[in-house]
Parts: sequence; C-alpha cells; structure tokens
Amino acid sequence: MLSIQSFTFNPFSENTYVVYNEHCNGFIIDPGNMQDSETRTLESFISDNQLNIRNILLTHAHIDHVLGLQWAFDQYQVPALLHEIEQEILDRNPMSAQRFGFSMPPFEGNTEFVSEHQILKLDNDELIVYHVPGHSPGHVAFHCKAQKVIISGDVLFQGSIGRTDLYKGNHEQLLTSIREKLFILDNDTEVFSGHGNPTTIGVEKNFNPFFK
Repeated sequence: MLSIQSFTFNPFSENTYVVYNEHCNGFIIDPGNMQDSETRTLESFISDNQLNIRNILLTHAHIDHVLGLQWAFDQYQVPALLHEIEQEILDRNPMSAQRFGFSMPPFEGNTEFVSEHQILKLDNDELIVYHVPGHSPGHVAFHCKAQKVIISGDVLFQGSIGRTDLYKGNHEQLLTSIREKLFILDNDTEVFSGHGNPTTIGVEKNFNPFFK
C-alpha cells in the first residue's frame, strides 16, 4: 500500500511528493527543494524512514518542479522519468532561471521516458501514467487506481486549473485533458496537485469554475 508525504518548497510554493510503500521503496515526485533547509527536510524524511528511492518522477519539467532534481539524482543515483515531449522544457530551464534572476545549470543526469498508460511498479503497487498536456506539452499524471489517488501536477487544482500562458501551453488542450483523462475517474479519487491543497475529482467536476 502506498503512502504519500507532501512538502511545500521554494518561492513558488510547489508541492514535492514522496510516495512509498511498506517495503520502504519509493519515488520522489517533482523535487522542488531549493534552499538547503528544504533539502535537509526532504533528505531527513527519506533517511528517517529508511526509504530506497527507485526513481525520480516528473509530472512536468517547469523550473519550480525541478529545482532539486540535480540534488535528487546525485543523492540517489536513479534516473528521472518524464515524457519524451517534456525533455525540451527541461533543457530550457537554464534560460528560464535567468528570467527569475538566478542561475541554474543544465541537468546532468540520466533521464528515461514514460508513455501513456505505462505502469510504474513499486513491488505490488502500481502507478499508471496519463499524458495530460495543456499546461506543458509533455505533462503527465500518476494514478494509483487501487487506492483512488492521482498526482496531477499542474493540471488540476482545488478550484482551478494550470496556467496556459507559458511556453507551449494550450488552454483548450488542458481542458480536454482534464475532461477526458481525469474527470472519468471515480468521484472519490483524491487529487494531489502541484500547488495548494488536495481535492477530489467529484468536487472539481461539480464546483470547479473552469467547467461551469
């Protein structure tokens, strides 16, 4: 059975997740740790729980979701998994960092590509990959069907949706992704977003103002 621990990091208030099971195997999802104190918090949780990090998963590669990616790769020596289309976004981050007034070197680590409906396993636990573009071209979500949980990144939020004014964003594509990939899930499926508080599919179907 999977447990989910969330951390809110960096000036963008990004949610980083550690997903792990009773066998102490886990994934880091969207490592956004930027300050040394944030890194120590994340590292201490993993160490205190004696977790074996199997992979780093990226819902997408916008800078706020990968500020700790190099540290995570260096620390745990496991590849970062992302959609192939999203590699371009990852590669653009040094330029994106300059716009925010700081420097960020290119990611120097191993990446592997995930695809639609691919199943990522942690022992007997499974996360299904959904390609949900619109906020970012290669954005994916990770769904644990058995536990009715989805980690949605910046696609769907409590009462909102991801912004689409960034590079290769597409508003109609985002709405379609949510309707066709997320809103078909059970209403009690819990949604863990890239920013803000958790919500459920049913609440967002009924009350999210972007779908009225």
